[in-house]
Amino acid sequence: MFRHERLPGRDAIMIFARDRRKGENFSVIPGMNWSKRTKRRDVHFMKSTKQLFLTVLTLAALHAGAWAQTSDSTSPPPTKKHKPAAAAPAITAADVQALQDAIAAQQQQIQQLTQQLQQLQQSWQQAQQSSQQAQSVAADAANKAAAAQTQASQEQQAVGELKSDVADLKTSTSNTAMTLQESLKEVKNAAPEWETPMSIHLKGITITPGGFIAAEFVRRSRELGADVTTPFNSLTLPGASQSQLPEFFGSARQSRPTIFVGGRVKNVDLSAYVSTDFLSAGVTSSATQTNSYTLRLRQAWAQAKFDNGWKLLGGQMWSLVTENKAGIAPSDDLGKVNDARPSTIDPGYNVGFSFARQYGLRVTKDFGDKVSIAFAIENPQGTLTTHENADNFLLGEAGASNTYNTGGTYTANPAPDFIAKIAFDPGFGHYEIFGLADRFTDRVFPCVENFANPAICPTTSSTPAASAIGAYNASKEGGGIGGNARWAFANKHIVFGLHGFGGSGIGRYGAAQLSDLSINPNGTVHLIKDLQGLSTLEWHSKKLDVYSYVGAEYAARTFAFDPLLGASGGYVGYGAPQFANYGCYTELAPTVNTGFTPTALAHCTGDTRAVIEGTAGFWYTFYNGAKGRFRFGTQYSYVTRQTWSGATAAPAGGTATPGALTPEGLDGMVFTSFRYYLP
Repeated sequence: MFRHERLPGRDAIMIFARDRRKGENFSVIPGMNWSKRTKRRDVHFMKSTKQLFLTVLTLAALHAGAWAQTSDSTSPPPTKKHKPAAAAPAITAADVQALQDAIAAQQQQIQQLTQQLQQLQQSWQQAQQSSQQAQSVAADAANKAAAAQTQASQEQQAVGELKSDVADLKTSTSNTAMTLQESLKEVKNAAPEWETPMSIHLKGITITPGGFIAAEFVRRSRELGADVTTPFNSLTLPGASQSQLPEFFGSARQSRPTIFVGGRVKNVDLSAYVSTDFLSAGVTSSATQTNSYTLRLRQAWAQAKFDNGWKLLGGQMWSLVTENKAGIAPSDDLGKVNDARPSTIDPGYNVGFSFARQYGLRVTKDFGDKVSIAFAIENPQGTLTTHENADNFLLGEAGASNTYNTGGTYTANPAPDFIAKIAFDPGFGHYEIFGLADRFTDRVFPCVENFANPAICPTTSSTPAASAIGAYNASKEGGGIGGNARWAFANKHIVFGLHGFGGSGIGRYGAAQLSDLSINPNGTVHLIKDLQGLSTLEWHSKKLDVYSYVGAEYAARTFAFDPLLGASGGYVGYGAPQFANYGCYTELAPTVNTGFTPTALAHCTGDTRAVIEGTAGFWYTFYNGAKGRFRFGTQYSYVTRQTWSGATAAPAGGTATPGALTPEGLDGMVFTSFRYYLP
């Protein structure tokens, strides 16, 4: 009898047969487990199949033996000689039927096992096919993997070569970029504050054109015969016919073309700048029709600026006396770069402002951005005002026609002007202290007045006369000291500044152009003491700039008594109270019938003691962008020229009263300006 059981804890089925004779069960298929997990069949499947066939044959033999045993039990037992045994029980039809049923059940089980065997064979075939397919796929995969590995090796080699090329390219690009950056750095670092959208970068240099076009007019209450530049020291006195005539002049002559060029060589910024305008006149210049006025030079300088803070500047520039906005550096003429000039429309600026544009050679050392010191040698010149002197001195002469203005005078100075300055920018405000040393020389002719004194002027003539015997050169050292201070408040919207400069022989550095010197009775130079001062108050916003200035310049009296002058001697020099001023109030008719020659006042010395100016104005910017800047401005100035007191007319049979009359000139001026600035 057969049965199958599931083994505990295992996915396997065991088939057992029962031996009725012994009452024992045994495994029909020893060592064979039928796993439900077809993926885990091992390689012993064929051996198990053979054992199954042998088991089936064994069962068949046992079946046949069982039938034989049953048949033997129905026949009578053999006759024995010993004592007869009890008779065996009879086999019934039910027993036969039970055996048949058992055999049928075993056959059914055999059939089921056969079917299971067939299913196992099919599963094995499918597994074998799957294994073959898997092996084929594995082989294909191996081939593909080998091909891929080969390709990967080739690609890796190509990538290596590409990496090498990329590395070379990066190196080349990096070198090119570094070279380009250095070039751009050299161009940009040369002078970034001077760059504009108009800047042109060419072969390592920056070329920046600039400037503005101006349309301006001035209306004065007293005629000066001057364009927009005001000659402050020439304001007419009350008796002058010009004091009764107003004037109006329109002009574009302050239009100002400029050009800046800069570049960098190693650790040095090299730059140059040229600025011009048209505020000069040729011999044929006229305002009647063509207004053909000539171009004039304002600035033309070159600078070498080293990274260690040293700077060398040379050419025609703003004097070191001129105030800076920060540090010590050259200024443009456009109000953009380090420009602390008054914002006036009047190109003469404001009385009290100290400046000059002249030749200079300057050395500057910057200590960071807090302290700067500079030393300069600059072109010397002198302005002279003296009265009643004998012809016993010579300062220079009129300009040579091939180089200078023949209508101007040029002093023969023996040395340049020496200027030193130190500037501080501690974080709040800008401060400057500067000093100037100059020297004046003239040729003295003592025998002009002392020709009758043989001890001084030896002569063999019986009638001695004025001569150049004993002529000699005499020099006089002058100079002055000054300071500037400037503060910004309210986020730089408000600017307040103070300027002062004082000394002897420094008058030409002031906007009013007072005299540097006069002449002593013996013909030697006598320096005039001079003071200059200016206060600044400005308010700035994005579109509107408002400014106001009050300035003054003062020239001291410089006179002496010459006992050899005339029959009884007289006073000479500058500002003497004995000089006549009584004619300063009397108008005289023209004596030259041209219509353009007013008669100069008689008996009117009128030496300037002080010039004072108050100015207020504004600039309004309509547009400021990539296309440039367009602005409009208006200025009003009130100027007075105060004179040193002089003598009255001598009454009949009496003497003049010295220092009794102090005439004064004044003028009220209105300026307007429309300007377009290049971007």
